[in-house]
Amino acid sequence: MSDFTHDAWSIYIALITVVSIVACLVLLFGLSSRHVSAGTTGHVWDEDLEEGNRPLPRWWMWLFVITIVFSAAYLVLYPGLGSYAGKYEWSSHGQYKDEQAQAAAMYGPLVDKFLQQDIKAVAANPEARQMGQRLFLTYCAQCHGSDAGGSRGFPSLKDQDWLYGGEPEAIRASIREGRNGVMPPMAAVVGGDDGIRDVMHYIFRLSGRAFDGIRASRGKEKFDTVCAACHTARGTGNTQFGAPNLIDDIWLHGASDAAIMDSIAKGRQGAMPAHKGFVDEGKVHLLTAYVYGLSQ
Repeated sequence: MSDFTHDAWSIYIALITVVSIVACLVLLFGLSSRHVSAGTTGHVWDEDLEEGNRPLPRWWMWLFVITIVFSAAYLVLYPGLGSYAGKYEWSSHGQYKDEQAQAAAMYGPLVDKFLQQDIKAVAANPEARQMGQRLFLTYCAQCHGSDAGGSRGFPSLKDQDWLYGGEPEAIRASIREGRNGVMPPMAAVVGGDDGIRDVMHYIFRLSGRAFDGIRASRGKEKFDTVCAACHTARGTGNTQFGAPNLIDDIWLHGASDAAIMDSIAKGRQGAMPAHKGFVDEGKVHLLTAYVYGLSQ
């Protein structure tokens, strides 16, 4: 429906709405007329069960009239007739902004008090942690879990494994600006399935897992040529690129052979939305402190 932006569509919708209400009113009075014969329709079932033909009771008819009058009054006061905003000019967006303003007036001074403090000091404050937790449950728990433990493809925020760094400013930047992590597909570059498996066994060697020595030896050259630019030659990762550490046995997309081979072959894409558009600086500060405190 977002494609129907011409003003003519607004007129069309308003016209259909008004005609429908008038038609309902006409039909209602027509079916409730006392001039309708009080006989039967001629339909008979089970030999003597006849379908009667009676007008609607007056009290029932007036209930319908009241609903129609209510709908007409509603359309005058509130949006519903195409682009007409209604006398009150109400909108869900406007109501949301009003509620946000009321909340800011009520809680702003409390939030601003912590905004003037250092992140580490805020992280150690029990009251600030409670506020940060509520904000986390509102804005972050959908992806990272209510306990911040993460899930497949969504990092845990309780350990020391940070894709973009675990210092307060790095965490603040992640929350404010968002992150877009991309690992390109490497199947063709490393030489198909055999090359993928060779690289995987070399990663196993780096991370201390059981590995095939022959495959790991072949995979080292491919890793140094293709993968080390982001993950470093030792596989320790690079927070500037969001390239994960491969030697700590923490696997964002799964630790099985199939999951790791899939990551190498097809690549991965991860996106963290920027929150600066709908979370003010005070809330970002509290969220930063809360997330920082989770791993300390």
